[in-house]
Amino acid sequence: MEIHEKKCEACEEGVPPLTHDQIEPLFADLNSAWEVVDAHHLERKWEFDDFADALKFLNAAAKICEDEFHHADFEIGWGRVNAKIFTHKINGLTEADFILASKFDQI
Repeated sequence: MEIHEKKCEACEEGVPPLTHDQIEPLFADLNSAWEVVDAHHLERKWEFDDFADALKFLNAAAKICEDEFHHADFEIGWGRVNAKIFTHKINGLTEADFILASKFDQI
């Protein structure tokens, strides 16, 4: 099963964030535009021709967040969308964050 076909699973408070060794194989499945920042969160920027296209992408990504009940932090501007993903409950990365990022890659 491809990572984007998986379902985001809610984690329990107190679950430890992923380690560098656990992050590496999950990160390898993402589009190379993603970055892992300080083993804490994922970031990616998309560029578009105008604000309308950026908004269309953001709305599609927001629907995925709602469907998965796992939410990213977004910033939108003219011709761009930035996403930051991490599991707020544990203040770090879980497999669900990589699943969500992979689902965004499918848009």
